[in-house]
Amino acid sequence: MNRSAILALGIVASAAFLFGELGGAFDAPLDHPAIEYTRRAANDPVARLNRVLQEDKVQLKFDGAGGYLRSVLEALDVPVESQLVVFSKTSLQARLISPQNPRTIFFNDSVAVGWVRGEPFVEVAAEDPQRGVIFYTLDQRATDRPLFQRTNMCLQCHESYVTLGVPGTLIRSAFPANDGTPLRRLGDYVPDHRSPLDQRWGGWFVTGKLGTIGHMGNVLVNNPKEGEPAFEKLSPEAMRGVLESGAYLSPHSDVAAHLVFEHQMHMINLITRVGWETRFARYEQRSDFAVRVRDAANELVDYMLFIDEAPLGGKIEGTSGFQEMFAGRGPRDHLGRSLRQFDLERRLLRYPCSYMIYSEAFDALPAEAREAIYKRIWQVLSGQEKDARYSRFSAADREAVIEILRDTKNGLPDYFRTIPR
Repeated sequence: MNRSAILALGIVASAAFLFGELGGAFDAPLDHPAIEYTRRAANDPVARLNRVLQEDKVQLKFDGAGGYLRSVLEALDVPVESQLVVFSKTSLQARLISPQNPRTIFFNDSVAVGWVRGEPFVEVAAEDPQRGVIFYTLDQRATDRPLFQRTNMCLQCHESYVTLGVPGTLIRSAFPANDGTPLRRLGDYVPDHRSPLDQRWGGWFVTGKLGTIGHMGNVLVNNPKEGEPAFEKLSPEAMRGVLESGAYLSPHSDVAAHLVFEHQMHMINLITRVGWETRFARYEQRSDFAVRVRDAANELVDYMLFIDEAPLGGKIEGTSGFQEMFAGRGPRDHLGRSLRQFDLERRLLRYPCSYMIYSEAFDALPAEAREAIYKRIWQVLSGQEKDARYSRFSAADREAVIEILRDTKNGLPDYFRTIPR
């Protein structure tokens, strides 16, 4: 990373990318009749878990320094291998977070669980198939029947321009001072898979094998107020010393998990926004309904097919077991191929189509939105779309993605069965 150039240019970026037509405020309030974000009962994985906890069909175990953390991960099917470690003060519990006491985040396709030592609760963000991301806390005190409490406090940050104006997910990358305070004047980014690697992971531990690939992770700024900042790269030994202290579930903050997490967080926001745009425009009988749905679908498809993905620039390898666990979740086609298989040399995934096409939220999109999305996917994969931006798709990539979708995606339109020419 060319840090001198960053300082010389005085870059202060609010995001790593412009967010296209869907950026900015959503047109309607959260509780518009077409949305009812707070008024309608949630149906996300945490809401479902709460119901079985109330019926005593599942019990959560309070255990050691992590409290309910491990038990929550098991109940929500969130793998420990997904652990990501952040030491910048960029969340609700900023006062507790530091390089010596970092926060951990664990995730699967629809849930993210946050924990920091000393926090009075476990934090959970869960994707409701229609409402978007719902936020919960679970008190960290032993009780016979612990229950998650829904909270809208997180919306202060998690409903904003960078979440596409809907309740969503948010990642930040910024250089931290040695106490974890983010120094945004040195670079402040909201990364996803389109962001160059030298704008990613500021304030995060990153473990694994990256060769000489430059990034912002594992770096502290020691003298932020005294002339030229002194950047200190944390050693693997220093990170292990923190993560092997006995409080953490894993000594890893796996680079492969980071890459997947960054892709997935913006994908979740896009799915939510497209669903909300479609439901709102239909309810209001907007004259531009078809255009709004088409434009929203096109933006989602560009991201889903990794059209503007930044090149990795070299071989990357995780070491926590996350790669094997993630790829093993399938589904697979008749040749054993899956949209979860990694590349990690040229790009994130071997077959450039997001596995989030299998998510509950995607399947719960209004029919008009799904129809527009499938139509646009087919235009790109069949070669009907001739714009130069889409030339990154080789014939082999297009054919492979089509064949995988044919075998694994329920509800795929019949025109995917034809052979593109």
